[in-house]
Amino acid sequence: MTELRTRMDNDMLVRGMADRTREAYLAAVARLALHYHRALDRLSPQEVQAYLVHMLREEHLAWSTCNIAAHTFRFLYHTTLGRPAPAFTIPAAKQPQTLPEILSPAEVRRLLEHTATRKQRAVLATTYAAGLRVSEVVRLQLQDIDGEGMSLRVEQGKGTKDRDTLLSPRLLEELRAYWREYRPARWLFPARGGQQPMDTSTAQKLYYAAKQRAGITRGEMRCQE
Repeated sequence: MTELRTRMDNDMLVRGMADRTREAYLAAVARLALHYHRALDRLSPQEVQAYLVHMLREEHLAWSTCNIAAHTFRFLYHTTLGRPAPAFTIPAAKQPQTLPEILSPAEVRRLLEHTATRKQRAVLATTYAAGLRVSEVVRLQLQDIDGEGMSLRVEQGKGTKDRDTLLSPRLLEELRAYWREYRPARWLFPARGGQQPMDTSTAQKLYYAAKQRAGITRGEMRCQE
């Protein structure tokens, strides 16, 4: 790995980005470097944008792959290189608009009753009670909980925007009971070792395991978008 890619990986690591996201971002910058055979910090924004067009028109890569690449290059040039935020773009995806299946309140209760640990229950309770995506839930920190204002601070959520969401009294009690048992230090739902947030894949696995035990056959955990 080059020195610049190592810097970028470190920038992602300290921001608590999931392992799979870091791997996808590093793969994208590796493809960019291979395409131009030049140091990434010497490429102009116009050249990077041209490569995104090349991915779509010449390589016929999936829209999702190109979208990840666009996010990657924005992170590289703005966060790691410290340059003005670039406006790398790709056309919007042509996908049918479908509504996700939503679990009923009774199904959510059954789901929570069939979690294996209090931590798993707290993860899923927070997901549903606060209306969060799995990528937002796993990145919550203790400082994001405002017990007096009854709100949760969601940083860099959908569209890379910060927002506040309501914290219900029942969820606050659930989180307090969870904290008394696990005593997380920084991340609300840390991975093993406590230094990094739980990976999104881990959160999804515990969701599907609880759903299977509860006998629920529909519904998906809201993924990062």
